[in-house]
Amino acid sequence: MTWLKLVEGYMPMQMIAELTLCILFFAALNYMLKKAGMGIPKFWAGIGVWVFIQLYLKYRIYPPLPFSIRAIYGTVSLCGIFMWVSGSQAEWEEFRRPILDVLDGKTPLHRAVRAVLLVALPIGLGAFAFNSFKPSFEEPIELRTVHPAPPATTKVHGKTYVLQVAQNPYRVNKEGKYDQEYTNAHITEQAMGRLMKSLGPEDNPWNPNAEGYIKYVREGGEIFFQNCHFCHGDNLNGRGLWAYAFNPIPANFTDAGTIAQLQETFVFWRVAKGGIGLPGEGFPWASVMPPWEQHLTVDEIWKVIMFEYWHTGYYPRTWD
Repeated sequence: MTWLKLVEGYMPMQMIAELTLCILFFAALNYMLKKAGMGIPKFWAGIGVWVFIQLYLKYRIYPPLPFSIRAIYGTVSLCGIFMWVSGSQAEWEEFRRPILDVLDGKTPLHRAVRAVLLVALPIGLGAFAFNSFKPSFEEPIELRTVHPAPPATTKVHGKTYVLQVAQNPYRVNKEGKYDQEYTNAHITEQAMGRLMKSLGPEDNPWNPNAEGYIKYVREGGEIFFQNCHFCHGDNLNGRGLWAYAFNPIPANFTDAGTIAQLQETFVFWRVAKGGIGLPGEGFPWASVMPPWEQHLTVDEIWKVIMFEYWHTGYYPRTWD
């Protein structure tokens, strides 16, 4: 369904609005069918809504969502459907009636379904367990890289950036000039993932009178803790509240092998485009990180990247 475009920056709200309208349409349709004496049983209605949500997440959202994300949404929607079908005792009785009919073998058809399930479920679970634990001795068929190779250019919000010459517009001194030495001198030292030392009041981004570089660091931190810390953690070590729901887990920015080894424009490309759609050799860096260009402005992306370097005490590599 890529012909129906998602609005940049408003994808979550658009997704919720589309799902809400579709479910309201299904509810109205079922209501009219009930009035005509042909209503859909609640058991099949619940399954139908859940299947529709899964198909929507798989085929409507682009770039495609990884399975782990769809599994999370599927679980949440399943809980919502369960609350809907158990809203009253009568509705709950209506929902579970087909299940009880199969378990009780009420009719020959129900008994046949029960027999098939009693055979198929153990076989299916056994095959899944066998394939999960079966060792594999095949060597990898794809190359692996330390970091995926960046493109020469990337297009974000309609503007093309040449990664080799682009610069973070907020890494500036008090006079508003791009100054690497100035920003490098104001990086707070760090140990064990916690801020340990500040050079002075002018280096405190939470100071309401902070200006220039330090002010932009604070704004980047606000964006980070609104959007990113759930996965990357309060201390940017990849151990956020949702971290272990994903495989691989989110990147640990305090590790010297991550952003400390990268140019700032590389991080800009990865944040804007997300962790989906990398070539096979970039698999170690494939992740469930969304394309943040759909949620943040270009300025917000630059600011949050600058905060990440400031917080970890690292400075981005340069081309020269």
